[in-house]
Amino acid sequence: MRPIIFIIWYCCFGLLWSCKEQIQEAKKSDEGRPNIVLIMADDQGWGDLSFHGNTNLNTPNIDAIAKKGVSFTNFFVQPVCSPTRAELLTGNYFTRLGVHDTSAGGERMDIGVPTIAEILKNYGYKTAAFGKWHNGMQPPYNPNARGFDEFYGFASGHWGNYFSPLLEHNGELVQGNGFLADDLTDRAISFIQTHKNKPFFVYLPLNTPHSPMQVPDAYWNRFKDKELVMNYQNPEEEDTQFTRAALAMVENIDANVGRISKALKNLALEENTIVVYLSDNGPNGWRWNGGLRGKKGATDEGGVKTPFFIQWKDHIKPGITVERIGGSIDITPTLLGLLDITDTEFKADGINLAPWIFEPNSDYKDRIIYNHWAGRTSLRTQQYRLDDENRLYDMVSDPEQKLDIAQKLPKIRDSLLQEKLKWLSKYPPLTKETDDRPFTLGHPNFKFTQLPARDAMATGDIERSNRFPNNTFFTNWTQTKDSIYWDVETLKKGSYQVTLYYTIPEGNSGAEILLQQGRNTLRTTISEVYDPPLKGMENDRVARMESYVKDFKPLNMGVMELNAGRMPLVLKLDRIKSTGPDVRLLQFERIE
Repeated sequence: MRPIIFIIWYCCFGLLWSCKEQIQEAKKSDEGRPNIVLIMADDQGWGDLSFHGNTNLNTPNIDAIAKKGVSFTNFFVQPVCSPTRAELLTGNYFTRLGVHDTSAGGERMDIGVPTIAEILKNYGYKTAAFGKWHNGMQPPYNPNARGFDEFYGFASGHWGNYFSPLLEHNGELVQGNGFLADDLTDRAISFIQTHKNKPFFVYLPLNTPHSPMQVPDAYWNRFKDKELVMNYQNPEEEDTQFTRAALAMVENIDANVGRISKALKNLALEENTIVVYLSDNGPNGWRWNGGLRGKKGATDEGGVKTPFFIQWKDHIKPGITVERIGGSIDITPTLLGLLDITDTEFKADGINLAPWIFEPNSDYKDRIIYNHWAGRTSLRTQQYRLDDENRLYDMVSDPEQKLDIAQKLPKIRDSLLQEKLKWLSKYPPLTKETDDRPFTLGHPNFKFTQLPARDAMATGDIERSNRFPNNTFFTNWTQTKDSIYWDVETLKKGSYQVTLYYTIPEGNSGAEILLQQGRNTLRTTISEVYDPPLKGMENDRVARMESYVKDFKPLNMGVMELNAGRMPLVLKLDRIKSTGPDVRLLQFERIE
């Protein structure tokens, strides 16, 4: 009897598995769903749009998304880049995703939490990200490992040159083509054209107007001598040249948004494409922002309020305004709601805002949106904001946060304070001291891993090119006793082709450099000097805070055997003359 029972069980199991596969294939073959183009600016303030009343600039293409669709007047993200991006992609607060910094590994978004790209892939979408990722560089943290079929851009927090810089394309290092925001838009349009007959999700996180303040002449010339009619409420604190550069960069963004809109129209995709526009935090300088208090990095209204516009022609009525509060944690639930996708495994802190998109006066239960950064926590309800010092403001009558009403309304203040304490207890953020995650190398599903100087530490007299680690390199390597090391967990044992990106001045050829993992070593000689000048300043409209950059030469160091497990990778010098190389990064390619 047992063999017969086994055969019956086996057939039934096979039938069930076949049905499951058919359901999955049916999901993947659903080509009737709308496309999504999600555009996000970097460090653009709520007030950096003509739609919001700023007459210093003109943004007709971005404004048109709001005019043709819906605009949210009370939409809140986090005070800085990485947290907002993590929330946007997952629908969950960044404090429960491992994100606690904007560099050196603290920007990494924990694996195991599905992103919107991963969910949409299960429904047949082609997915791509073009631009600034900023949620982890090495697989399994990089975009190709988080649901994106294609990635072109950079995974770091900022980039040092916006004109034909070194970028990555699906893990490989490549040279950019022209002004970065234009290049990223070119790639997005090409992807849309290629996949126009199937549903696609394009995530376009542009790098501007984040510093360094670089923009093509055509846009800068409009602003370099322009009188700014609208200024920050404390004008003595505003750097007007910085403001001019930022606004010029925003007008370039607007032109690229126009190019996306034109491409969708020419391809007859307008009616079947949801277009979303927002920024990742408040403005990166003191400039006109509707009188709001705070800028990037602050948990006050000005640091976290952003434009949020959604257009879906013939589905969302034009000119809709939603007063209800929303936030970056709501973006994934809302997009899934608009697509009528119900994923039972998807859990979110955010909510689906679609009901208010179609009917702004729908019933609404008040809620709390939390903002947190650098030990400061603020929270927002529909009417009130409790700031990081537990002052209470009526945001309806006092959007500029001028009058603390905590003593007038102590019960509201105390109740919100209790909610703040509960949230911090429920989602305690990681810190540099409590984050023990190593950098990963050699993920079995990915061929390339890069280890940049940003993620390394150095000993002795070796110096980082700038105190802001993103896009830096190591220099002043003058002693063989000094070294550079990465805290690494190698995920797969094997052979790896190693490429060093370096520069070294005249007279220092013959330096011997050694890469070491325990007893595994790889040694090579730097025989070719290469000493290009620093650059970036020739394109800067305002003096930068970040590192200047230069072109680094790739050196094939050879093939190295790596063992699996957590063990530091150490770069040493065995022999030098007056100085060793400046080091930008190591690139590893697994040899099958």
